[in-house]
Amino acid sequence: MNTNKENKIEELTFGERLKRLRSAKGLSQTELGKLTETHYTQIGRYERGESTPSSETLRLLADCLEVSTDYLYEGNQEDAAVADLSDRELLKMFKETETLSNEDKELVKKFLGAFLIKKKLQEQLAS
Repeated sequence: MNTNKENKIEELTFGERLKRLRSAKGLSQTELGKLTETHYTQIGRYERGESTPSSETLRLLADCLEVSTDYLYEGNQEDAAVADLSDRELLKMFKETETLSNEDKELVKKFLGAFLIKKKLQEQLAS
């Protein structure tokens, strides 16, 4: 069953995702344009749906906004979680776990779960 948040993510256009991600990073169109070597008027065209970026510009935009090109361009549900994960090193580690065997993935989940439970307990005891 899809939640309203999931439906909203799926309904966003490329331009709407671009604008939302740019705003979330606190960047103006001009600033994003400078980071991607794209004129700010072109960023505006992308956000309004009047134009689509080349594959190279799409890659630069995704890198600057710290999301995958798939999420930025198509809004894939699987990539939505990646868009919310800002720690690049942690994201890289999570991506690397995809190459592990199922047994090793389960072990990583157990370690992470145990750590999070311990952290919550420590916070509860401290308060």
